Amino acid sequence: MQTLILLALAGLGAQLVDGSLGMAHGVISTVLLLAMGTSPAAASAVVHFAQIGTGLVSGVSHARFGNVDFKVVVRIGVPGAVGAFVGATVLSQMSTAVAEPAMAVILLTLGIYVTVRFTLRGMPEGRLGRPLGKRFLVPVGLLAGFLGATGGGGWGLIGTPALLASGRLEPRKVVGSVDASKALVAVAASLGFLFSLGSHGVNWSWVLAFLVGGMVIAPVAAWLARFVAPRILGATVGGLVVLLNARTLLNSDWIAAGGAVSTSVYVVLHAAWAAALAYAIRGHRQERAAESGHARGRQPVSV
Repeated sequence: MQTLILLALAGLGAQLVDGSLGMAHGVISTVLLLAMGTSPAAASAVVHFAQIGTGLVSGVSHARFGNVDFKVVVRIGVPGAVGAFVGATVLSQMSTAVAEPAMAVILLTLGIYVTVRFTLRGMPEGRLGRPLGKRFLVPVGLLAGFLGATGGGGWGLIGTPALLASGRLEPRKVVGSVDASKALVAVAASLGFLFSLGSHGVNWSWVLAFLVGGMVIAPVAAWLARFVAPRILGATVGGLVVLLNARTLLNSDWIAAGGAVSTSVYVVLHAAWAAALAYAIRGHRQERAAESGHARGRQPVSV
């Protein structure tokens, strides 16, 4: 029971981060499950089954606030589903000895990306422009869906920045559309795991725990996100993901690093994480000060 409660809280926290950044739900959940000794395929399966429910609730909530472009949902969600099904099938056929370090490499790369992205630049911002077309959305969907299934997370980490960087969709609609399409991608990935692993390969009590935690917080994640600094949160989550997956790689047969080497790597990573957090906090304070200055400058002068 204690494990289920912790998993429900983890699902709640992961959905809160996802609601703030439009990404990282799968990465956080998968890292936790791997740390508990779950196989890579089973961990990704649990996460994607839970995301069917959390994605639906989150998508409906975003739609009610007018944050969803349904054309984008279809154009990125359908190829994303194809990529997710293929990715789930590939991961299920890999041995644990190969799949675990391979997933760690993917998650480590995503963790580094999140850390660097939010430490140096904060939340990406888009500018309105031409409508997003299939030539752009289809490749993004295929790649994000495939890596999301094989790495246990990555749909939002790839889809959200790519759509924001295009400059063709409002940031709120980017987050809402990516979240709304996540349910479709999660269904396809789950079917891939079911066909390859069978229902016995999934811990359904863990799925339910993640599902309950995520669904509880999903409708209010947008409101709660107003009190969270995305820049600091991104640097924190990214650094944690890097540390956990670096440990997996150092202990794997691929590297099999000795105690002295592992200790040296951990010291460097912890120092880099501390520096990134300090930089992110300073950047956040500077942004807040600049916003306050602009707000005062716009106030009418009384005479």
